[in-house]
Amino acid sequence: MSPFQAPIEATPSHLPRHILPAGLALTGCAITFTSLYLAAGALTPLLVLYKEQWNFPAALLTLAFAVYAIGFLAAILTLGSLSDHVGRRPVLVGALILQLVSNVMFLLAPDIGWVVTGRIVQGVATGAATTAFTAALIELAPPNRKRLGTILGSVGLTGGLGLGSLLAGLAIQLTTTANSIIFIALAIITILGIVVIVLSPESVSRTPGALRSLIPSVAIPFAARREFAAAAPVIASIWMLAGLSGGLAPSMVRSVFHLDSGLFNGLSGFVSPATSAVIGLVFARLDPRRAMTLGIYASLIGAIGIIDGALTGSLAIMISGQAIAGVGFGASFTASLRLILPLAVEHQRAGVVAAIYVVSYIAFGVPIIIAGELADAHGLAPTVVWYSAGTILLALISLGAQQLLGRNTRNAIGSAASSDPRSDGASMAERDDIQPVPATPPTGIR
Repeated sequence: MSPFQAPIEATPSHLPRHILPAGLALTGCAITFTSLYLAAGALTPLLVLYKEQWNFPAALLTLAFAVYAIGFLAAILTLGSLSDHVGRRPVLVGALILQLVSNVMFLLAPDIGWVVTGRIVQGVATGAATTAFTAALIELAPPNRKRLGTILGSVGLTGGLGLGSLLAGLAIQLTTTANSIIFIALAIITILGIVVIVLSPESVSRTPGALRSLIPSVAIPFAARREFAAAAPVIASIWMLAGLSGGLAPSMVRSVFHLDSGLFNGLSGFVSPATSAVIGLVFARLDPRRAMTLGIYASLIGAIGIIDGALTGSLAIMISGQAIAGVGFGASFTASLRLILPLAVEHQRAGVVAAIYVVSYIAFGVPIIIAGELADAHGLAPTVVWYSAGTILLALISLGAQQLLGRNTRNAIGSAASSDPRSDGASMAERDDIQPVPATPPTGIR
């Protein structure tokens, strides 16, 4: 199911005897969903700890960070619609079992190879669960408060990533057994989450097409191509900056700023997703073209701040740059969805969302792997400078394209208004009849 469709009301014939009330099921699902991203965020400062313990190069650190995106994207593209056909419960239970396996792998990891493998498993688990959870949270929300499910999905993802990094950093700072504490706690939450899912009401019945739904489909309809092309560079830019905040910034705390602090490692991974979570909600009703422009400017200022922090050796400036970049992420990513999706008819939107997330997760994973290789050869600070400069170039391309599109839209509205007095002056790209979507792919990515 997609958030753009009404939830499926169904009463499957084979339900567990004991079913949780919808309110309790919603709370349990929201906590379990958030725990997936707590686990993903926790690795941000922990990877720096692993590097210190096992003495592996920066290239392996960024690889361990980025392979999560590869597993996530593969799962989203192949398993994104599966729960529409087999039900939410089987997909979520399977994904949470995989998540439990990854938690155990991190808990017992003797070397970075285990961590890399665990990150792939974690990415697959999170990707498979995200689409099903996104739908389940909406379906379990009260009938007159369906937007609550959307908000829980959005905050659970970005807030979970940031909070996971911060809590892991605190654990590293305050204890000598941070890895064990974190993944034992997450394993317990995951087990409890499986129980919650098993006892939660199922909202969809089995339907044909499960095997066909596993075939990835990415498509941009003609009507949406100009908006997509204009937004794609800044989408890549903000996701590259997100990769920088999680993949390289914590290492800079130790190697560039010479601070042996788990707390600051965690903080460097916290500020960007936390800021983007808040801004995504605040800007949800702002005119999307204006929000996109503000987001691009914020990403530019944020990248410049990160460069300044790297060149001057100022952690405060770098973290401020990350926070401003988080504003750019929250504003421009939400705006890109609101500008592009209304230009596709309902049955085309899933393919458009898939295309957006292909751009997003390639930008999140591939450049940071390359940056890790360059950091080993040329140093971490110079690599961060050139990496951030690349994000500035991409954002500037989008800024020019957005200004051109905005001018063309205004001209088209003026022409339509002069020829048709009944026109209300609302452009298609400014429609707001589709409810804001979270920074997660909706289910039904086909």
